[in-house]
Amino acid sequence: MASREVSLQSTVSGFTATGKLHSLSVWFILGLRLMMGIAFFQSGIDKVLSGSFSAAGYLQNAPAANGSPAAGLFVAMGQTPWFVDFVNVAVPWGEVLIGLGLLVGAMTRLAAFWGAFMMLLFYLGNWDIAHGYINGDFAYMLVFLSVAAFGAGRILGLDSYIEQYEIDGQPLVERYPWTRYLLG
Repeated sequence: MASREVSLQSTVSGFTATGKLHSLSVWFILGLRLMMGIAFFQSGIDKVLSGSFSAAGYLQNAPAANGSPAAGLFVAMGQTPWFVDFVNVAVPWGEVLIGLGLLVGAMTRLAAFWGAFMMLLFYLGNWDIAHGYINGDFAYMLVFLSVAAFGAGRILGLDSYIEQYEIDGQPLVERYPWTRYLLG
């Protein structure tokens, strides 16, 4: 098997980073997508099937107890009945849908965005900096962002087919360029 390196370059705020990806990187990107898909699907389906998930106690108590800088926000969310009802549905079903999206590689960037957003909230809610600012929640957030950045849904996923779906003879992503933010 011939290995080939792909060059990458990005400039943000006047700083340019360059690098090379080895052709085997595709398997690691796929592995990250599937790992997070399994983790989120399993976590969500466990909550859905138990039928007893409730975020109220966590929102009102955990962030304040662990010294989270966002404790006031979490307590306010936990004291707002309609918001607690929303979270009680959004967290388990969000995890299921994010997991499924990643597992089949469909709407991968959208799934990864919401996964990263959830991990940011978990990071702030589970605040523990006793061993530094980087913990598992933060690392998972970065994995989700990597899955999105690398277009992991195009690797043995449905996004590569969805993007090429033709509408009036034109591939979906050419006809509607904004779909690139959802797919890939």
